[in-house]
Amino acid sequence: MGETMNDVLHATQVVIEQALKRLGYGEDMIELLKEPIRLLTVRIPVKMDNGTTKVFTGYRSQHNDAVGPTKGGVRFHPGVTEKEVKALSIWMSLKCGIADLPYGGGKGGIVCDPRKMSFGELERLSRGYVRAISQLVGPTKDIPAPDVMTNSQIMAWMMDEYSRIREFDSPGFITGKPIVLGGSKGRETATARGVVIMIHEALRLKGIPIENARVVIQGFGNAGSYLAKFMHEAGARVIGISDVNGALYNKDGLDIPHLLDRRDSFGNVTNLFSNTITNAELLELECDVLVPAAIENQITEQNASRVKASIVVEAANGPTTLEATRILTEKGVLLIPDVLASAGGVIVSYFEWVQNNQGYYWGEEEIDEKLKLMMIRGFENVYDIHLTRKVDMRLAAYMTGVRKLAEAVRFRGWV
Repeated sequence: MGETMNDVLHATQVVIEQALKRLGYGEDMIELLKEPIRLLTVRIPVKMDNGTTKVFTGYRSQHNDAVGPTKGGVRFHPGVTEKEVKALSIWMSLKCGIADLPYGGGKGGIVCDPRKMSFGELERLSRGYVRAISQLVGPTKDIPAPDVMTNSQIMAWMMDEYSRIREFDSPGFITGKPIVLGGSKGRETATARGVVIMIHEALRLKGIPIENARVVIQGFGNAGSYLAKFMHEAGARVIGISDVNGALYNKDGLDIPHLLDRRDSFGNVTNLFSNTITNAELLELECDVLVPAAIENQITEQNASRVKASIVVEAANGPTTLEATRILTEKGVLLIPDVLASAGGVIVSYFEWVQNNQGYYWGEEEIDEKLKLMMIRGFENVYDIHLTRKVDMRLAAYMTGVRKLAEAVRFRGWV
């Protein structure tokens, strides 16, 4: 995970530079925005269950706070690196810009394997992380959220620790909390719902009806499984899904409710079947919509020419390389880039923060309606730049995402 992120950080910086140049900004702005404004590295001592103390390394990257507080998830993963956290914080800035939220991007991570830790060890690690970063975060500074291998329970511990340090209750310090602690309805499914809205828009543009549209989803974790459920319920045929062990394919559509019942907590289900195909074969299946919802660098210059989908919607971070983006665009594939497609999570996190700040909570229907409006507006803005400026959808998304940030920097007189 960490190693390939070096390329992803570089690729992100390349596109940021192109986007700023297209918008007429100079080297000074590029120099400021291609790196985070702040990066904190912390060491967290944790008493383990066996009586020893283990020291973990954690990071918090704040890309830019010209627009407002920074916002972004905290991941627990053995492959977390400084470069990965930096790249992800820049993407969060772009997502917030596309969705027109009053935030800059942030991201955090701890190098650990939560699958090998007890409940108590995870709690002590979560609280230790908050103590280490507490000077730099808060509802008006930097607002964490769940990410890879973190969940609402971990957010609850972090909020409790922050409230103890600050000596007042601060639900707005963190999002993705349990509902009883000020969490928002619809947060759990927000990323998947946002992706579904993008699929609807893309199918509409291509003139393909949703009924029986053939959908392939790589990844069956949180986003992938909800996505399969929502697409199945909308009448589409989900013909392929995959997890880390392999992939399942059925041209007439898979029995999604059955697969959802059988998956384990890490999203694994294919190990229960013998007639599987590989993840590589899954990406090359003939379909209307291909959704990479797993890890980065899945569609590359090696396999992009063999992708047979009309539409690719990136639910994962960085699943398509820059060279592959060019190949797909030339083939006439409509690509909905990650910074647009997966913005649903941060949009509903924003709704959670707003509800915490005003102490008034919305129903699920209101949240779904607001999410839909913001996602469609973001899509229309990006598609408009794609057409008028004659640039691919990724560059169009970066131009849309970075514009607000650059304007805020300029108005503040930083550059």
